[in-house]
Amino acid sequence: MKLWILLLFLGFGFAANAQQVISNGVAYEVKGKAIFKDGVDVTETLSVEQQKEIKSTLDKKLKEASKAEKAIKKAEKEAKKAEKAQKRAEKDLKQKQKAQDRFERASKNLSKNQEKYEKLKRKGKLSPNDEIKWLKKLEDYKEDLDKAKKKLERS
Repeated sequence: MKLWILLLFLGFGFAANAQQVISNGVAYEVKGKAIFKDGVDVTETLSVEQQKEIKSTLDKKLKEASKAEKAIKKAEKEAKKAEKAQKRAEKDLKQKQKAQDRFERASKNLSKNQEKYEKLKRKGKLSPNDEIKWLKKLEDYKEDLDKAKKKLERS
């Protein structure tokens, strides 16, 4: 992020200083059609070739600033895209973990209750009504496990 801010300020720096041109080791400032040297209008004292050279140097500088600005915008766009992709990946991972936890919990509940049912059945402590209730309960746990397994496979 700091890199993008730095690039942004550099781009604006180029754009802000684009009016100043260094030609043949002399610094000029271009405002519209007038060319200034140290705040004094020197447009009339320069030859046509010198004026063209200064203006072409200014055009090159403006094009470079424009390219830098476009590169900064593109980089910002790519950074936002990457950030979005990262958030999406984190969300998917969270959902997968949640599905895994639900599956493990459902599996644990089913096995625990099956053991309890088998233990009660072995000891003969189940009445016919209790056995029907236990079988219904175990069936519900199996359904919960199947649902959790399907969600886990989808994610």
